[in-house]
Amino acid sequence: MKPKHVWAIRVRLELAENYRDLALFNMAIDSKLRGCDLVRMKVVDVMASAQIKERASVLQNKTQKPVRFEISEGTRASVAKWMDDPLMVGSVYLWPGRFHKRLHISTRQYARIVRDWVSSIGLEVTAYGTHSMRRTKVTQIYKKTGNLRAVQLLLGHTKMDSTVRYLGVELEDALAIAEAIEI
Repeated sequence: MKPKHVWAIRVRLELAENYRDLALFNMAIDSKLRGCDLVRMKVVDVMASAQIKERASVLQNKTQKPVRFEISEGTRASVAKWMDDPLMVGSVYLWPGRFHKRLHISTRQYARIVRDWVSSIGLEVTAYGTHSMRRTKVTQIYKKTGNLRAVQLLLGHTKMDSTVRYLGVELEDALAIAEAIEI
């Protein structure tokens, strides 16, 4: 997702006063977590002493390894606003489900929410999904810095090959970076 798309969705969610979705959207972008890990986030993952943390750590379901991420000022503000919602009183999960049997929203529900965000700004829904949220920030980081190792750490990948495939880094990208460096 391009930065202009991110801002378009944020503005729509703010205007609609949809605080849960705004917090979820912002956290998805900042955390770079897989959907299954994002929906399982707990309040204690992001809060300490009634304050939203600047950095958090979540144990990844797929790898069983922790991944750390920053929580930007805008995301902290949107999460704080969401935490003030009466629906959050006593909730263990950051994204509680509507029914008591379901402790948190499902990954399927999260996918529907992402689809709604994408369609709300006129993008083709089949071109974007939950992984688009995970990929958005790291793609921009890679484009600005060319630092694959940083992206690897942020995504929690153990192998650089996985990160290269994930970003779709091609030989042309590598050559363009090499050409920009003078020794």
